[in-house]
Amino acid sequence: MAAFQNAITDVPGILVGHAADAEALTGCTVVLCPEGAVGGVDQRGGAPGTRQIDALRPVHLVQKAHAVMLAGGSAFGLDAASGAMRWLEAHGYGFDVRVARVPIVPAAILFDLAIGRADVRPDAEMGYRACLAATSERPAEGNAGAGMGCTVGKALGPQFGMKGGLGTASVDLGHGLVVGALVAVNAYGDVLDERGDILAGCLVPGAEPPRFADALAVMRARAGEAADADRFGTLPAETSHTVIGVVATSARLTKEEANKVAQMAHAGLARVIRPAHTMFDGDTIFALSTGAAAGEVNLVGAFAAEVLARAILRGVRAADPVPGWPAVKGRA
Repeated sequence: MAAFQNAITDVPGILVGHAADAEALTGCTVVLCPEGAVGGVDQRGGAPGTRQIDALRPVHLVQKAHAVMLAGGSAFGLDAASGAMRWLEAHGYGFDVRVARVPIVPAAILFDLAIGRADVRPDAEMGYRACLAATSERPAEGNAGAGMGCTVGKALGPQFGMKGGLGTASVDLGHGLVVGALVAVNAYGDVLDERGDILAGCLVPGAEPPRFADALAVMRARAGEAADADRFGTLPAETSHTVIGVVATSARLTKEEANKVAQMAHAGLARVIRPAHTMFDGDTIFALSTGAAAGEVNLVGAFAAEVLARAILRGVRAADPVPGWPAVKGRA
C-alpha cells in the first residue's frame, strides 16, 4: 500500500494536476477520476462561476464525473474545463452515448483578476496541461495551480489583504475508507487558525507593525450603511472572491449521498473562514466517490468537513508572498 500523503490523492483513483502562469498569477487545478466517480456539489454565496454542475444533481441522468476543474480567471477560466474534456476524450474516457464518449467535467472558478495580470486567464490549453501533469503523488500547495492568484481578507479592499493559496489534506478512517480534500482559498473573510485566532486576513491600513483589522469588526463599523441597498451592487470588481474545492472519498456513495457530503463539507469552510458564504463569495465544494470501500454518509460528511478545514489552513500557510500581498510565511 502506498504511503499516506495527507492529500486528496490518498483516495484511490484520484489524480491531481496543476498548470499556472507564475508571472500573471493565475492557474488551474484538475482533479481527475478518469474511470468515473459518483459526484455531488453544494454551492453557497452570492457570486458563483460554474460549469456543468447540474449534471451532479440527483434528479439528472449522469451518475459520474470524470474530472473536476478548479480555475482562476473569473468566468474566463471556465474554458480550462474544455482542455480536460479534450484530454479525457483522447484517452477514451467519458459518458458512453454510443456514437462517442462525452467526458463529464464540472468546473468552478475564482476571481483573481486583481492580482498579476487581468488579461491572462486559464484557457483550454492550460486545462490540458494540467491533465498532462496529473499524478497520484502529493500535489504542490500554496502558489500552485488554482491557488496561484488566491488572496484573503479583503474587507477593506484588496490593498489590505493577504496571499491565499491551495491546500490539501486527508484522513484514513480504516477499513479502506479515506476522505480527502483539495481547496483553493480566495476568501473575502479572514482565515482562522485551530484556536480561532486570525491566521491571515484584512490588515489595518498603515499599522506598524502590521496587525489584523478583523473582518467582522470592519463590517460592524459599516452597519449604518446597510440602508443603502445599492451599495453591494456597486462595489468594484476586485472585491469578488470565492473558495472552491473538492472532497473525495473511497466510500461507495449514491448521488444523493455525494451531494449531502458536499453540503456537510461546507461546515469545515465556515469553521475557519469568517465571514463565509457572503454575497461576494461563490463558495463551491464538489464531492467525488470512487466507491472502493464501505462508508456511511454521516461519517464521510463529518470528516469531509474536518479535512476541508485542514486543507484551507494548509493552503494559506503554504502560500508565498507576492508584490503587494504579504503571506503567513515570514510573519512573526
